[in-house]
Amino acid sequence: MKVSDFDFDLPNDRIALRPASPRDSARLLVVRPGAPLEYRLLLCFPELLQPRDALVFYNKPVIPA
Repeated sequence: MKVSDFDFDLPNDRIALRPASPRDSARLLVVRPGAPLEYRLLLCFPELLQPRDALVFYNKPVIPA
C-alpha cells in the first residue's frame, strides 16, 4: 500500500472547524454490508445498536498536527 493511495480532493467547506451545535445534531455515516450508505443524525445512534454490539471509547486528546 502506498501513501498516495490516500490522496483525494477534500473541499475546505467540508472540513468541520468546530463541533455541531447542538451536539446531537451532528451527522453520522451509517455503513452496512450490502446496503447503500446512509446519513443519520447522531441523535439516532441508539436505534442503530444491536444486541451484542460493542462500543469502544477512545478518550485521548486530539492535537493539531
